[in-house]
Amino acid sequence: MPPRKASATASTEPPRRSSRIVSQPKEEPKVATKAAAGSKKRPATAAAASDDAAAPEDGSSAMKKAKSGKAKSDEDDPLAAEEAKLAKIEIGDVLPGVTLKNEKGEDIDVAGLALEKGVVFFLVPKADTPGCTNQACGFRDIYPDFTSLNYDVYCLSADSPAAQTKWQTKKELPYPLISDPKRVLITALGAGEGGKTKRSHFIFEKGGRLLDKRLPVNAKDSPNIALEFIKSL
Repeated sequence: MPPRKASATASTEPPRRSSRIVSQPKEEPKVATKAAAGSKKRPATAAAASDDAAAPEDGSSAMKKAKSGKAKSDEDDPLAAEEAKLAKIEIGDVLPGVTLKNEKGEDIDVAGLALEKGVVFFLVPKADTPGCTNQACGFRDIYPDFTSLNYDVYCLSADSPAAQTKWQTKKELPYPLISDPKRVLITALGAGEGGKTKRSHFIFEKGGRLLDKRLPVNAKDSPNIALEFIKSL
């Protein structure tokens, strides 16, 4: 028997695909999915702060900050600025215009102290210590002799006003005490060295010109030496 011919309809139909294969979803590339998951953006401010913290500071910007910091420090600390201006005071020089505090914490213009009277400054290393008390009480005991000659007496030290007040009250010192914690005037007088104050005294005539200085001087002898010098003028 001759073979049967294939049906024309069957020969023209496309081959059927398996329903199991068609129904499976297409798999997304894993790289794209990972990139999408890590695409969260940081806030702009946080990113900027992080960048600023991580960025190294170059030499020019560091130098600018150092200079601006120094300038601000000098402006905030008038005593530091005045200290830079004070030259060493020698015989014949006048009292500088520097502002310090007395034992009450009040501002005083040092140059103004000698406008109407002569001035004796005696310098002590530390308030309420034996040697300094000996010197201070010596000036106390003959204080009227100085005032009768038109001279005022001042004790100058690096102690705080509070410490000076306590000492003044304890020993009944009749004259003012001047606090120079940074040793601005003390150094200009040549009595400040190595963070210490040298026992000494300085005599300025009316108008502020330096006439005599004793550096160093014995605590017990200082008051009488100063008085005898003034009497000899």
